Amino acid sequence: MTADSKDTSMSEGNTETATTIESSSAMVTDVTSKSATKVRLSANALIQEFEASQQKSDLNDIYVGDTVRVGVRISEGNKERIQPYEGVVIAKRHGGIHETITVRKIFQGIGVERVFMLHSPQVASIKVERRGKVRRAKLFYLRERVGKATRVKQRFDR
Repeated sequence: MTADSKDTSMSEGNTETATTIESSSAMVTDVTSKSATKVRLSANALIQEFEASQQKSDLNDIYVGDTVRVGVRISEGNKERIQPYEGVVIAKRHGGIHETITVRKIFQGIGVERVFMLHSPQVASIKVERRGKVRRAKLFYLRERVGKATRVKQRFDR
């Protein structure tokens, strides 16, 4: 089989290539459609590329036990302001773009916990105020403690 002629035409944004191949007794036409200069990524590669573009690159190292100040974007009507939320990181979960921290603070004698997605656009900034020295990955035991018992020792080596 030999290729005698090749015809390329443009229709509706796709390039259709019609190749006519002459056989010994019959004529066979093969039509193949290809996208114009676009490289097709697999679904997994496309998701990874999107997640990499959405991740924040200017985050400090945050560890469990640290006292952090999280700047949260609050929109009231057409105005937007940043409200600080300061507390102790009692848990870190997940990884990559889904990474979250749980921050606990005492407000008017009541414990308040909030979960923040680190790469969320609602989180304007995260500043580590103080490093904590702990020997646990999750500090859920602080929920039962009150007063001065909830304090975490300070770490100076990080």
